Amino acid sequence: MNLLFTICARAGSKGVKGKNTREFCGKPLLSYTVAAFDVFIRQYGGLYDYICLAINTDSETLLAQMNELKIPFIEVKREENLAGDVVSKKDVIKDTLKKCEEKEKIIFDVVIDLDLTSPLRRVDDVKGTLDKLLADEKADISFSVTNARRSPYFNMVEKKEDGYYRTVAQTNYTTRQQAPACYDMNASIYAYNRKYLLGDNVFERKAVIWNMPDTGVLDIDSEEDLELMEVVGKFLFEKKAGYRELYEWTR
Repeated sequence: MNLLFTICARAGSKGVKGKNTREFCGKPLLSYTVAAFDVFIRQYGGLYDYICLAINTDSETLLAQMNELKIPFIEVKREENLAGDVVSKKDVIKDTLKKCEEKEKIIFDVVIDLDLTSPLRRVDDVKGTLDKLLADEKADISFSVTNARRSPYFNMVEKKEDGYYRTVAQTNYTTRQQAPACYDMNASIYAYNRKYLLGDNVFERKAVIWNMPDTGVLDIDSEEDLELMEVVGKFLFEKKAGYRELYEWTR
């Protein structure tokens, strides 16, 4: 089985200026995601036929940071038509897959995307997300989640057509125990079946999930997120071995 890991990060950011090239707990943000890739190979690389990493970006600063980490990677230039605010990340990953297969002359069975702005993950989360996909032959995609702190059946509301606010999902449930379990997609890890990724059927996908600890639920979309994540990160790096393992790799 051949695995392609992707890191997709453009130069522009409206929420946090230059966030993809910022530091996190004193190390480049990029370093934490590359650490997850490299430690994955060290621990599990022997289980697969071929593994490589691709960086899709239009940021020269990010590429310079990547080169400093001295990890082999495939550079994929971000196309201008894929650099806008409303472009689907799936389209960017799809483009990356096509270009990497052409360059490497190989077919990748699974693409694993690691989000650059979600530095608090463990290698076991990467392996778990991949294993969930591979365990179900009908699955198109696997992604990381955390247990939801709010429920659309009880304490999430939206504005309805009459102008008043009611719960997102209208049901006859009287207790949270009756309602289906809900999860927050934390955007940290996605594993794609190649056939699904190259196809156009987005809305009828068969998805499975990997449940991560909710200590890493935030990704960095604001300056406040960055400050809070650093507080959480320092705690995890000190107290939790899985997170500390990647922090000690960073440089």
